[in-house]
Amino acid sequence: MVDTLGPAPARRRRSDARRSIDAILNAARVVLGERIDASMEEIATAAGVTRQTVYAHFPSRDALLAALVEAAAADYGALLDEAGLDTAPPADALAAFLDAGWRFLRRYPLLLDPTATWVPRPADNDPHDVVPPRLERLVRRGQQAGAFDPAPPAAWLTAAVIGLQHAAAAEVAAGRLTADEAAALCRESALRLCAAGPSR
Repeated sequence: MVDTLGPAPARRRRSDARRSIDAILNAARVVLGERIDASMEEIATAAGVTRQTVYAHFPSRDALLAALVEAAAADYGALLDEAGLDTAPPADALAAFLDAGWRFLRRYPLLLDPTATWVPRPADNDPHDVVPPRLERLVRRGQQAGAFDPAPPAAWLTAAVIGLQHAAAAEVAAGRLTADEAAALCRESALRLCAAGPSR
């Protein structure tokens, strides 16, 4: 007789562990976004688990932060995948690219905190490495289609758009703009920067 009951408890344990990890990461995202120095106990409370459970999955605060930035990088990649950067009309795709960035920052407000310089960079899918090539490909497509100014190098427009978004995020972090105001100004400025002008 084949024992069909053996794997079930192991699967259930893995499923329970996955739910705990997801709850802890989500709680860390929210709690650390509200207060950068929140304790592991506060994160555990927000996650609905014990402090011991947090430490069972993440043996240190650094380990939890590393896992959180890995999850953030994966989320950002998924947002960009949904944005239609390679298929939507170039101006629409650029607006969608910027919107994905703001959605990401709203979800991970920790990354807007100017004091969070100790937050590690992800080992995989680091946005610093992954995002510029994707945006540059969009800019080149827009230039070839006549939607974007063909005169500046695509790499320059890419760096300028990313710089605009960083500057806008800094204004939000400093309290000088709301996230909605910054997003609107950034979108308008980026579209003007890239737009094809009159022929010279």
